[in-house]
Amino acid sequence: MKSTFTQVRSYERSVQLLMVNQFTINLGFYMLMPYLAAHLSGSLGLAGWLVGLILGVRNFSQQGMFLIGGTLADRFGYKPLIVAGCVLRTVGFATLGLVDSVPALLVASAATGFAGALFNPAVRAYLAADAGERRVEAFALFNVFYQAGILLGPLVGMLLTGIGFRITCLASASVFALLSVVQIRSLPARRADDDAADAKPDGRRERVPAQWAGILRNRAFLLFATAMIGSYVLSFQVYLALPLEVRRLGGDGEFATAAVAVLFAASGLATIFGQTRVTAWCKARTAPGQALAWGLLTMGVAFVPLLVATALPVPDEGVGRGLLATVPPTLAALLLALGTMIAYPFEMDTIVRLSGDRLVATHYGLYNTICGVGITLGNLLTGAALDAARSAGMSALPWLALLVLGLACAGSLYGLNRSGHLTHEAPESQPAVT
Repeated sequence: MKSTFTQVRSYERSVQLLMVNQFTINLGFYMLMPYLAAHLSGSLGLAGWLVGLILGVRNFSQQGMFLIGGTLADRFGYKPLIVAGCVLRTVGFATLGLVDSVPALLVASAATGFAGALFNPAVRAYLAADAGERRVEAFALFNVFYQAGILLGPLVGMLLTGIGFRITCLASASVFALLSVVQIRSLPARRADDDAADAKPDGRRERVPAQWAGILRNRAFLLFATAMIGSYVLSFQVYLALPLEVRRLGGDGEFATAAVAVLFAASGLATIFGQTRVTAWCKARTAPGQALAWGLLTMGVAFVPLLVATALPVPDEGVGRGLLATVPPTLAALLLALGTMIAYPFEMDTIVRLSGDRLVATHYGLYNTICGVGITLGNLLTGAALDAARSAGMSALPWLALLVLGLACAGSLYGLNRSGHLTHEAPESQPAVT
């Protein structure tokens, strides 16, 4: 960790602050969100479909609005969107703890989601701009802070929720309020460097629809985003398929709860302590496109331990059943973390290169929207595969499907790299016909 902090200090102040900001954003978010469903269904007594609706509104208002957030960041500057997102999340999280009517909860949930759509593309575009030629290393460090927030947030939230969920909401809102103040005072203003490139011959800026049309003409970017959907579907199984597998074999008691916690901790700690080393090793030995393909391949192979475990007899109880419930899912979580460590910094850098350093936040926004839609569809299919596997007695089915998905995406990235698409420059923007 000492070397990690030494690397962080080698960047300029804005980059350091963005990394700390992301840790704090994830800390505040994961203090609250893992416990929201239990509060809505338990304390407020809402029906299951209403709980799903409220959580779904939050997800849709974030994933569906990333493109808007990225466009606004490119147009008005990165800092205003980062601050606006944090302020909006402050209001949204405080409201979740203070209201009990469904309309108010829906509005608060939508606000917290839209807040993420405002600051996420802006943060990444800002980091890419100020890290310069050291983007890959900067995004590796960024992922360390990102995962640290995910790891610590639920632990803090568990302690606070033991006192009361309202306390958790107000504490999380306070984190975002403090973060807003710090960013207003300390984060330097930063605008995209492509204002001149976006100007028409008469000096006016290119209209947003024309900008979006230009991005949609960037075939290499769209192919890359589509190929990378698999990485998000695979990595999300740490929160979906792996905990379900632990509970299928280990039951719903304290053992399974502890095993799931170990699974999350193993994934987070592996990233915190291994990310910078993995990135340095990959950068010294592979090209970015090759690293992306290897990362997706590793994420696909992560499901092999679970596939192998389906061939073993399941003990009725005892130590053997406990090991079968914990060891394969934990190995899968560690391999998913390794695959993400390999791919993530090069993924973020590739988006910038494919954008041609133009409208970077908008590209990040569209990329996140594409991957968000893919995650939703992928999780629906994964859930269907899990149900089908249980009803048909084919426990290997979901793990085989996820393995094939990883291999297919790795092959797609390998092909894109060999064909030169991952080093493709964005097409020049053409002035709109008037």
